[in-house]
Amino acid sequence: MVTRIALTGLASAASLVSLLGPTIPLEWGPGPLTVDSLPRVTYVAHRGGAREVPENSLSGLMAAYGRRTAHVLDFDTRMLSDGTLVVMHDPLLNRTTYLGGEVHKLNVREWQGVRVRPKASLPGSWRSERPPTVAQVLDLLGGRVVLMLEAKDPRSVAPLAAQLRSRGLTRSVVVNSNDPALARRAHRLGLLAGLWRSAQQLRTDRPERWRSFVDVLDVDYKARDADLVRAVNSGVRRVWAHTVVTAAQRDRVLALGCDGVITDTPGRLARVPQRVPQRGARP
Repeated sequence: MVTRIALTGLASAASLVSLLGPTIPLEWGPGPLTVDSLPRVTYVAHRGGAREVPENSLSGLMAAYGRRTAHVLDFDTRMLSDGTLVVMHDPLLNRTTYLGGEVHKLNVREWQGVRVRPKASLPGSWRSERPPTVAQVLDLLGGRVVLMLEAKDPRSVAPLAAQLRSRGLTRSVVVNSNDPALARRAHRLGLLAGLWRSAQQLRTDRPERWRSFVDVLDVDYKARDADLVRAVNSGVRRVWAHTVVTAAQRDRVLALGCDGVITDTPGRLARVPQRVPQRGARP
């Protein structure tokens, strides 16, 4: 069931203007635009940079791409009742749109009536817009920037694999989840597998068990130092910390050996140089 939420606080006009202040040019490695070309320290715009743009929106992702303050754009995916894959974090529409109800009960025709509700606290001016399908994001940004998507519905991994294979994007899109079994399945389907873990999970995790099938280990920056170092030394090639919002948080996880940060504020971090050099904690 879908319910209507009052249209209050509508932003006046869309704005893709860069944040004020100088930014540090992104460092890139050699070769084609795949995960293998990512630099030593990778910046990931979480949900497009959710404190700077409307999260999981097409205009927000395009703005994050245009600002060049992140190497990787992150977004979330869910499956509609007819199998259509769409970009949405929550199982309910209520928090981020002008409608209410469960996402998975909608079909693609009903999805056309959903509109993103931008937060009033965002910098700039944003208008309401239709949230995109996964296919739309892949067609606009696939191959132009590395993407990381979280598959909220386990059933969606096979159709996601089909979409990525048909577009030649299996080496430039990371499929993320909180479930090691789903990560293993993504790996077996020929995808890049990400696995995120909370600070509580990291207390008892043995991440070395996942190094054969996890390409990106996505760890909570709030975890204890020892737990982060254990993740860094697990043998998983890339260890990125979420969800960083300040330079101090970034500098701590990089000093512990993480080689990437997943952030809601990529523009803010791009204006503040790293104050602590990365100490290679890996063997």
